[in-house]
Amino acid sequence: MKSKKEIALEQSILKKLTGPALDFTENIFNDIEVHHLQNYANTVSITRLNYNDHGPVHMKKVGLNSIKIMKILNEQGFKFNLEQEGVGTYDDSLTAVLAASLLHDIGMTIGRENHEKNGMIIAAPLIEKILKKVYPKNIEKQIIVKSLALECMAGHMGTQKIHSYEAGVVLIADGCDMEKGRSRIPIMLNAAPKPGDIHQYSSASIDKVKISKGKEKLLAIDVEMTASVGFFQIEEVLFHKINASTLKPFIELRAGVEGKEPKRYL
Repeated sequence: MKSKKEIALEQSILKKLTGPALDFTENIFNDIEVHHLQNYANTVSITRLNYNDHGPVHMKKVGLNSIKIMKILNEQGFKFNLEQEGVGTYDDSLTAVLAASLLHDIGMTIGRENHEKNGMIIAAPLIEKILKKVYPKNIEKQIIVKSLALECMAGHMGTQKIHSYEAGVVLIADGCDMEKGRSRIPIMLNAAPKPGDIHQYSSASIDKVKISKGKEKLLAIDVEMTASVGFFQIEEVLFHKINASTLKPFIELRAGVEGKEPKRYL
């Protein structure tokens, strides 16, 4: 059974899509194997490893963030790699980004270490299966979109160098899902201090992350927090991912405690 939060996120995502991105996403939302992979990833992350949410709600929030980022850039005339290279359209890029966003943490079903690479192994046949439905007569497009989606998954931790703007989107979208709701379940389940708690409590202090059109650059990210412990999330998670992203030159980043002047990072 899907939670009300998952269903609401799915509906919000689908309303924003058309074309191949819509077809792909509808298929992935209806895939029972994907559903169980996302749920078990959360079991391993929260119950076994004491990390924060890496399950279906998180992956769908990353999908929603990815759509926001790509739409803001596209509306300002930004060209993603498939379009620049003449091998695809904006919609094809969005399809690849959503495939990666909605599957990027399924490697957590195995464990935290190398979960991005383990996730690629698990995701590859799933992506291929759905792309055959989305592009039934275009093998070249199936290969291109699948390969790009796997690059996005490989690079989402910021530890492997990426080369496409599409992969840069997933890095930023993943890093931006750090609002307090992401840490609620592990904090409720684990009262005693354990390794990894800094991720939970720093995330719990993040009140709002706003993704919008920038004033000086193309994209702005503004983070509001209730306590200074939230700067851990900014400096050790989000800023690390922005530094590794191909989109870094186009980003403004500000963060601060509510009621105080925000700190500008970029």
